[in-house]
Amino acid sequence: MLASTSMLTPSTSQGLAIAARMANAEPGKTWLFVTIETCSISIRLDSNDPAAVVATALFGDGAAAAVVRSGEHSLARITGSAEKLWPDTQRIMGWDVEDPGLAVVFDRAIPPFIESELAQAVDEMCASLGIQRADIDRFCCHPGGVKVIDAIETALGLNQGELNLEREVLRDYGNMSAPTVMFVLERLIARGLPKRVMMTAFGPGFTCAGLLLEAA
Repeated sequence: MLASTSMLTPSTSQGLAIAARMANAEPGKTWLFVTIETCSISIRLDSNDPAAVVATALFGDGAAAAVVRSGEHSLARITGSAEKLWPDTQRIMGWDVEDPGLAVVFDRAIPPFIESELAQAVDEMCASLGIQRADIDRFCCHPGGVKVIDAIETALGLNQGELNLEREVLRDYGNMSAPTVMFVLERLIARGLPKRVMMTAFGPGFTCAGLLLEAA
């Protein structure tokens, strides 16, 4: 169960933010947040675009859920959230709606962009939450791909291989879009949630969202 103590901005799924707001608005009520992604429906057999081939190999279907309740918690407490949106980055990652179906937009610049921009973005989000990056005991990151995980470790000055759970989830399930970071959080909780965790995820835009969690 996750306890909510503040309104959230959109992160890997706007549903978690909505659940948190509802929990805050009605103390004592229990809300179930569910996120489902059927990435397989975007497979394009009519396209030989390299981005489409990569997406077919990388993405998988997935679902995750969390119980959110205000004032009571047994696993973790949501203490804040923040988001960074970079202007003029629509063509870095996203989807084009075409007659045959969705066409994935994956730019090769994603890992280099993360390496050069993520640290400052995280520092800005931490500042808005009244903490410093050094106050975070562990990052819980959306594993967008192997190169993305490597870029996150480089950008944030983490030891190589430190995001081991992210690599495990990517290996076992692929990139399931929004639910994936919840799979990482589940494994992190099972191994003992550190005192302060920042969950991060990237989205079209190009955006980075951070969710601050504290161990019960």
